[in-house]
Amino acid sequence: MSDWKSRLGVMYSTDPNFQYEHENDEDEAVTLPPEKQRLRVSLDKKQRRGKEVTLVSGYVGAAEDLTELSRLLKQRCGVGGAAKDGEIIIQGNQVEKVKEILRILQYGVK
Repeated sequence: MSDWKSRLGVMYSTDPNFQYEHENDEDEAVTLPPEKQRLRVSLDKKQRRGKEVTLVSGYVGAAEDLTELSRLLKQRCGVGGAAKDGEIIIQGNQVEKVKEILRILQYGVK
């Protein structure tokens, strides 16, 4: 986002030494260690034109770490997928493979 857009709605200051301070609306999430994570692995077909996907939800942490875990799961299962909105979507019915991989990585799995 451009700098001027982040300052919309701010009053003008006549102080020549004024420095605008940006507020971080999003606090960076702290990633819990794998032993403290409780991930839910489920099979889903809703709103996917009848195609099955494996959903991994319940991840607590930074988006970069979620993307990294998603990349690892997709690679080990040999399929595509995505990481968005705090969930990992793996194409196809990969529930058992994903559960086993997460257990090896010491994640708590439901």
